[in-house]
Amino acid sequence: MTVPLRVLVVDDHPVFRQGLRVLLEDTGVDVVGEAADGDAGVEMALRLRPDVVLMDVQMPGTNGVEATRRLAREAPDLKVLVLTMVDDDQAVFAAIQAGALGYVLKGAGQDEIRRALEGVAAGEAIYGPEVARRVRAFFTAGSGVVAKPFPALSDREREVLGLVASGANNGEIARRLYLSDKTVRNYLTSVLAKLGVENRSAAIVLAREAGLG
Repeated sequence: MTVPLRVLVVDDHPVFRQGLRVLLEDTGVDVVGEAADGDAGVEMALRLRPDVVLMDVQMPGTNGVEATRRLAREAPDLKVLVLTMVDDDQAVFAAIQAGALGYVLKGAGQDEIRRALEGVAAGEAIYGPEVARRVRAFFTAGSGVVAKPFPALSDREREVLGLVASGANNGEIARRLYLSDKTVRNYLTSVLAKLGVENRSAAIVLAREAGLG
């Protein structure tokens, strides 16, 4: 007898969660739990150990990208499939960088969602058609290598610095990059240390001189 796929649903819309539960159980999936925000989703995932965590991106409090990042750090064996209405490039690549194995839009049909869950449970990278097009476009774009400013910084630190140089505050950076405010502050502390400057203003001057922002 085939063991049903065990799935945890993390989404802040109760009506959507209810409909998704019905849809999934109709295909033989065992929905082991539901969570309405990222913090509850992480706690339940660590406790219930589902085969796949089906994660929304935009939720109050801890968003889906930050929750995925926490799961990748605390339980790298857990697999995350993003199911969301958000289809912009920033969200797609933020989720992938955070550790999500799949990214499917909520307009997907029952069969597509079931196939995505099975693929992610098996360790495959699964993207909906529109998301796959974005990923292909990213990796098939110009192959020329351009030297990056401030090589001591990680890509994410450089991204945060660029947003600081453009005038964004910590809250705006957190929303743009799907990070928590605390994570943004940690990145900025690291950036200042690596640049050898004492404050945000000095970092902005260096960043703008290097063409960031």
